Amino acid sequence: MARVTDAAARLDRSAYAPVFTEDFTGPQLDEARWVAHYLPQWTTPDRSAARYELHPGWLRLRIDADQPAWRPEDGELRVSNLQTGTFSGPAGSDRGTHRHRPGLTVRTPQPPQRLFTPTAGLIEARLRAVADPAVMLAVWLIGFEEDGPEQAGEICLTELYGDRIGPGGSTVRLGIKAHGDRGLRDDMADVALGIDATGWHTYAAAWTAARTELYVDERLVRTLDQGIGYPQQLMIDLFEFPAAADRDPAAYPKHGDVAAVRGYAPR
Repeated sequence: MARVTDAAARLDRSAYAPVFTEDFTGPQLDEARWVAHYLPQWTTPDRSAARYELHPGWLRLRIDADQPAWRPEDGELRVSNLQTGTFSGPAGSDRGTHRHRPGLTVRTPQPPQRLFTPTAGLIEARLRAVADPAVMLAVWLIGFEEDGPEQAGEICLTELYGDRIGPGGSTVRLGIKAHGDRGLRDDMADVALGIDATGWHTYAAAWTAARTELYVDERLVRTLDQGIGYPQQLMIDLFEFPAAADRDPAAYPKHGDVAAVRGYAPR
């Protein structure tokens, strides 16, 4: 498990220009920026729809006691997710963003929506997770795949598992996942940080087609000698991994919070 020293390099934004700014200050979620569904092409709208609350300056993703599983074939997984694009082929086809396992076919066709699909730059988001062993809060850049199923790589800014965070320190999982991109290799790491991820912290990625840098609270956490140069959509998700279908309503809602999402393009 990697650790970060106090001498870690700091994030320098001077080489970037802002192109995407979200502070969740409006009366409703901005549909010109966000799709409030999780990979809706692989399931049905009632199962992919996010549950959330808007607060002044931040948004709470929520898993409710009555929320259905995202895909019954994938077990009891529940998701509330925001993403910045959608794409799929026709019903019954296997074309669509993030084919996470073989055998997936489109159930709810999605028109191409490239609301924000950068190919290089800097992304950062401020998150507040909960120490619940059944949930994970995450930020990913996922290959859009409209131009080909091999453009499927993922930059993982952070995965915050509820059983690995707290006031004594937090373990942050981050890196790159190849998925269907044969030009990439999986390179994920668990990094132990002296932070309490149940409070607000900022997670960021700066990347080109050849290099990726990952930051927490503006401190460099990992540098990878590979990157992604094709369009990716931004995804911010709250996952629940319940042990069984029978759930105690008193344990809900589960939640994770997001604020200050920023996207920058290279100058």
